[in-house]
Amino acid sequence: MNWLTELLRRPAIAWSDVLDIAIVSFLLYELLLLIRGTRAVQMALSGGFLLALYFLSQWLQLETVNWVIRNLAAYVVFAIIVLFQSDIRRALAHFGRAPFFRYFERAEQADETIEEIVVAASTLSTRHIGAIVVLERQIGLRNYIEGGIPLDAMFTYDLLASIFQPASPLHDGAVIVQGDRIAAAACFLPLSVNPRVSRDLGTRHRAALGLTEENDAIAVVVSEETGAISLAMGGDLERHLSADGLRTRLHTLLGHRRRRMRRAEEARSSLA
Repeated sequence: MNWLTELLRRPAIAWSDVLDIAIVSFLLYELLLLIRGTRAVQMALSGGFLLALYFLSQWLQLETVNWVIRNLAAYVVFAIIVLFQSDIRRALAHFGRAPFFRYFERAEQADETIEEIVVAASTLSTRHIGAIVVLERQIGLRNYIEGGIPLDAMFTYDLLASIFQPASPLHDGAVIVQGDRIAAAACFLPLSVNPRVSRDLGTRHRAALGLTEENDAIAVVVSEETGAISLAMGGDLERHLSADGLRTRLHTLLGHRRRRMRRAEEARSSLA
């Protein structure tokens, strides 16, 4: 029974051990998410098979197999870099867009995104081209993104105008924006079942209300019939917004006030 006693006799677990395990678990989880549905899954299975074969060769004392695997292991790292350079770039870009790093982004980038949205909405409104743009906030919209056409492209007015052209195959559905990037287009949203919603509202407005009833997202809607710009949030709809009104509301709702605060401070200092 001595071996059982030794097995159960474990050192005390410190907070650093818990932190170590949590970090490794998080990295493994993110790695599995990144390789899911890619060719890296098959390569990972092959690597797991070779690792199991290595330990099996040690246990069964298969010296030749063990020698071959040990000598091939030195070249595995270089093979991974060559074969998966595109996946490695995608992984680093994914980690670079994590919320921790977004905290350090400058407010000017967010202001530029808002300005692109305002310009796009105003132009589409003038041309009476229907559109719905959803801005993700704290609650993720991954289930709706996966149901659309993934883009993962920088948000620009030109791209948004191209998506919502009537002849475009991506015209139907919504565009979902994460930060300063268009995550997906042609996304289908749940329609509102609120009986108090006006019957004058079309499918786009009902979809915007239905989505914002479920989470904290913001939806900008351009009516195809009237060209009116509306903003949906929390299940409520603000209609007939001007370009300046939309810009003000987006700045307020998204919390990007740093530039305006700095300008106000500069104005006060100049008056002083």
